[in-house]
Amino acid sequence: MIEFAYSLPIMIALGFGGLELVNYTTVHLRVNQIAISLADNASRAKQEIVGGNPRFRELDANESIRAAFLQGGNLDLKENGRVILSSLEVNDDGGQWIHWQRCGGDKTYPSKYGPEGTGETGTAFQGMGSGTRQVQAESNFAIMYAEVFYDYRPVIFGELIPEQTIYKTAAMYVRDDRDLSGVFNPAPAAPVSSC
Repeated sequence: MIEFAYSLPIMIALGFGGLELVNYTTVHLRVNQIAISLADNASRAKQEIVGGNPRFRELDANESIRAAFLQGGNLDLKENGRVILSSLEVNDDGGQWIHWQRCGGDKTYPSKYGPEGTGETGTAFQGMGSGTRQVQAESNFAIMYAEVFYDYRPVIFGELIPEQTIYKTAAMYVRDDRDLSGVFNPAPAAPVSSC
């Protein structure tokens, strides 16, 4: 009994520490999956047009962002984070260009690659991503680039894993031909999820 009493606080601390690490790892995985799903959903969304290329609408952007919040579930991503969806394309000079950008969430994190319009002219903007993971669009194609920020709060031990912002990205080529002239908003108009 005495040995058990001495070891109980250590065992409790180890058990709760293990729970905190599991929760932290699980949140990282979930935020990563949300980024992948956001980019994938936006790369597939379209409105078919008779005699023309399909169009991406404000409604499609809103629904992709809403799906990310629903996927977040009890993470409360809308209140505790920010999702940014960018369309990476090639500008008239052959450089990379963030043609448009849509955001959602109550936090105010900006894109790590700049606002909508970054790289509109010239070739100075190299693309999105870092190091060997940088992506670049090809001419007449677009890449849906998703950024997800999430403010992680520890469950038990703040000293073990302090509060921090988890940041994940994902990129997907647009699956089919798409009218890349912009984001369309046919009647009935949907609200614009501007950044």
